[in-house]
Amino acid sequence: MSAIDLAEYDPYAEVVLDDPYPFYRALRDESPVHFVEKWNTWAIARFEDIWNASMDNEHFTAEQGSSPQYLLTKTIPALPNLNHMDPPSHTKLRAAVAPWFMPRRVRSLEPTIRGYVTDCIDNFIDRGHADAIGDLGQIVAVRVATLAVGFPEEDADYIVDLVKRFLSREEGTVGMTETGVEAFGEMIGYLEGLAKSRRDHTGPPETAIDVFLQAEVNGERLSNEVIGQHLVLLLVGATETFPKVFATSVMRLAEYADQRAELVANPELTAQGLRECLRYDMPTQFLMRTVSKPVELGGQSLQTGESVMFLYPSGNRDDREFDDPDRFDIHRVSPRILSFGHGTHRCLGAFFAELEGRVLLEELLRRIPEYTVDLDAAQRDRTEFIRGFTSMPIAFEPGGGAS
Repeated sequence: MSAIDLAEYDPYAEVVLDDPYPFYRALRDESPVHFVEKWNTWAIARFEDIWNASMDNEHFTAEQGSSPQYLLTKTIPALPNLNHMDPPSHTKLRAAVAPWFMPRRVRSLEPTIRGYVTDCIDNFIDRGHADAIGDLGQIVAVRVATLAVGFPEEDADYIVDLVKRFLSREEGTVGMTETGVEAFGEMIGYLEGLAKSRRDHTGPPETAIDVFLQAEVNGERLSNEVIGQHLVLLLVGATETFPKVFATSVMRLAEYADQRAELVANPELTAQGLRECLRYDMPTQFLMRTVSKPVELGGQSLQTGESVMFLYPSGNRDDREFDDPDRFDIHRVSPRILSFGHGTHRCLGAFFAELEGRVLLEELLRRIPEYTVDLDAAQRDRTEFIRGFTSMPIAFEPGGGAS
């Protein structure tokens, strides 16, 4: 038995915010389907349970929301976006927008994305230091979002600031802050405006926004307001979680310099190395569902109306699925990971994220094969929902040689 008291498990508890992984391990071993009474929610900790429940549209619904501000603190009402729809309406709308995020289109944009990365590195390589997020990962993420979805490139800085305010947290405040709620309203207004500005477009869709404008749900076109709510999902996913994945990848490859050297010598391993980074340090701590029909899971009886947390990072460290899961290994072959979710609501932008991450790591390691990370100066978000760094200072020899 572990020394962890599972009665203390609460995603907002200070000890969990400090380091959730000991709790995840204890949950997997002792209480894999665990009731958190304070929030009237179940925490699902094992890989297989999360994987299977993610495909179960009979007993679990997303219509009441999928993240803590909707189902735990209930700070804001659930939006009618893709993440909050069930089949069959979800299936039809997702099928309409999916081609904009599928491998064929993503691969066609690789030269453009590589150009974004090269431009960023050119801007700092002679300095001998940079912020892997602020000078590289964040910039590329927003530019890729404008490319993928159709957000105006000139709004990139505003978009980054808007998302940061939306996800901001304050010590002593559980969940969203007043600033976050205000930013949410501002974000909806901004995205509604983008939909309105494209409303007069005729002809084939030129952006993913146009696809939403031409789509129908239950026989009706979507309003600007509803399209704005769909775009919230794409905006936050594209600009907030990916830079955190990139930052921890940069950190792990500095920590395991021998594995970094392998990637430098063998760039063809980069995609597999990135997959291990995605498994090892997933930023999204959980997404949620609501029980729509009583179901037995892990020996527990889940009742209608109760919410469920899928603890993805816990599943990604489950030794029932992965050999020695706490070991970082770029040679690991993982046929299944939970870093993009699974089932009906698998991340729409997964192929973009995989390409973006691979190109970033390839170019960083090609241009700056040796760098050091200043973890003492790094800054980290300390939240229940999306964990990770907001700043990751690196140093290297000016021009890109060994530091």
